[in-house]
Amino acid sequence: MTPKIIVSEAILIVGLKADLSFMTNAQGTGNLARQFMPKRNQILNRVGTDKFSIQIYNQFDLKTMSPNTVYEKWVGVAVSDFKSIPEGLETLTINEAKYAVFNFEGKPEEFLKTWQAIHTGWLPNSGYKLDDKPHFEKLPEDYHPSNAFVKEEIWVPIKD
Repeated sequence: MTPKIIVSEAILIVGLKADLSFMTNAQGTGNLARQFMPKRNQILNRVGTDKFSIQIYNQFDLKTMSPNTVYEKWVGVAVSDFKSIPEGLETLTINEAKYAVFNFEGKPEEFLKTWQAIHTGWLPNSGYKLDDKPHFEKLPEDYHPSNAFVKEEIWVPIKD
């Protein structure tokens, strides 16, 4: 498991958000996606075709987190600016940051195992520390969680 280390420029997101927990993530993310996906074609200034699944944690620490830990979840797309935001959608700026980017390919139900391996195996042995920035996944246009096989990028914020 070898990531690409990337310093990303700021990413502007238009989408929807909700407060979720690990227990409510699957259903809550599905609800957000069902609300957002019909509106995404109204966003005229999109950058690329990827969709974003974003988690903003308050002090990410696996040792103290529980299934009921609440975080802010976003579903959205990248845009070039915030000049034209369709009604009912919100904006988020992911500031410039360093990320470890992992490619995930497999069954959707295998994602959690990969995510855990990143945080419990790779990260503690990497020489990096987790940064207090948004975590996110970039999903290709054809991504759907009901697909038997999916591809996505897992972006983990890091610092030296």
